[in-house]
Amino acid sequence: MSTRRGRGGLYGVLAALVVLEFSLSPWLSGLGESPDFLLLALLIYSMRARPGAAALAGFFFGIISDSVSPVAFGSGVIGYSVVGYLAAWGRAVFFAENIIVNAAFFFGGSWFSDLLVMSASGFRLTTIFWRLISWSIWEGILTAGFGVLVLVLFRDWINIRIAD
Repeated sequence: MSTRRGRGGLYGVLAALVVLEFSLSPWLSGLGESPDFLLLALLIYSMRARPGAAALAGFFFGIISDSVSPVAFGSGVIGYSVVGYLAAWGRAVFFAENIIVNAAFFFGGSWFSDLLVMSASGFRLTTIFWRLISWSIWEGILTAGFGVLVLVLFRDWINIRIAD
């Protein structure tokens, strides 16, 4: 597979995840909690990017997230930028081809992003604590499950190796 085709497949998957954030996510939120498709797109991009590029992508994904969120503007920018940077740096250190490690990577990114966004939004400490041990765990599990599904179905498009 050429680099150009690999990047096209990656950007196609990222675009599809952004579309899912605004089409499928509101419907799933009516049922309870939904995967964070924007964060998932950022984490998948961060798997192949340098830390600076991933932080910049996190900045843009954070602006997109904040534009439709009732939470304080800028909290998503901070959360997504930090998570993008740390995800790219962590993937540079840990080369995991295991599906379980990738699921933990998605779960941890989702949970940590919620922590950063809520902290930057000015929530009270008790509210942050209860959100992190209840809804953030559920959202992390959904994001991790959907992330694993995306990696398995589109691994050739995004050029990610997963041990069988």
